[in-house]
Amino acid sequence: MKSRIFCLALTVAAASAGLYAQTTQTESDDAQPSSPVGGQFAITSASPRTWAPPGYSAAPFSRLAISGGVGTMGVNLQVAVNANRFINLRGVGNFFNYSINNISVNGLLASGTVNFATAGAAVDFYPFPFHGFRISPGLIFYNQNQLSSTVVAPGGTSFTLDGYTYYSSQYSPVTGTGSVGMDTNKHAFTITTGWGNMIPRRGGHFSVPVEFGAAFVGSPTVNVALTSGQVCADPQGTIGCIDVVGNPQVQANLAAQQAKFQNDLNPFHIYPIFSTGLAFSFNLRGEASTP
Repeated sequence: MKSRIFCLALTVAAASAGLYAQTTQTESDDAQPSSPVGGQFAITSASPRTWAPPGYSAAPFSRLAISGGVGTMGVNLQVAVNANRFINLRGVGNFFNYSINNISVNGLLASGTVNFATAGAAVDFYPFPFHGFRISPGLIFYNQNQLSSTVVAPGGTSFTLDGYTYYSSQYSPVTGTGSVGMDTNKHAFTITTGWGNMIPRRGGHFSVPVEFGAAFVGSPTVNVALTSGQVCADPQGTIGCIDVVGNPQVQANLAAQQAKFQNDLNPFHIYPIFSTGLAFSFNLRGEASTP
C-alpha cells in the first residue's frame, strides 16, 4: 500500500513539473517581439545594420554621386542622381588643352593648340539594377572642340597646294593660319554603354565606371588662310616671286587644297567616346522604399 502511494506521488510530481515547464516556455515565447513582415530582411530599430528586402531601393533623388576621370574628350567631371531603381540622371563636363608644334602638312609647319570643351547630360538605364551594365542615350549641348594654329613655310622650303609646288621666299617667308573645328553640331546626340554604377544599388560609396560609345558631332570643318609672304619659282627666291595675298592662282590652289582636306575629314562625323574614372556617392535624404 505504501509503495502504491509513493508511485502515485511521483507521477503527480512529474506531471506538475512538465506542466510548469510548458507554461514557462509559452510565457517566454509570448515575451519575444513578433517578427515583422519581411522575415530576415525586415528593418528593426534594434538592428545594428539596416537591411532592405529585395525589390526595395533608395528614394528618388536621395543619392548623389560625383566622379572625375579621363577619356577621349579630355578630363571629365560628372554628377549623377538616382531617379528610380533603374535610372540615374547624369551631367558631364569635359575639358583639356594641349599644344602641337611644327606639324608638317604638305610642307607647311603648323603650331597651335587643341582645345576640348564640352558639356552634356545623359540618362543611364540599368536593366539589371544590381549589376553595373548600362545603356545611356544623351545630348551634348555645349561643344567647343577645335584645333587652331599658325602656319609657316620657312624661307627656302617648298610646300604644295593642290599639286602645285611653291617655294617660300627667304626674304619674306609665307605665314598663315589654320583651324579644324570638331564642333559642327553644337548640339550633338550621344549613345554610350558601359559598366559600373556611379550610385551602387548594393550600397557602398565608391565605384569605377567605364564608358564607351559615340558622339554624332558632324564632320570636322577645315579653314586655311595664307596671310603674308611671297612664293617664288626657285628655292633661292630670285625667280618669279609673288605675294600670296591677292594672287588669284595661289588663292585658287589654296581653295582647292582646302576642299581636299575637307573631303578627307568628311567620314569622321562620329567622335569616339571612351572614359574611365573614380566616383563617390552619398545620401542626400530618404529611406529605402518600394520601387
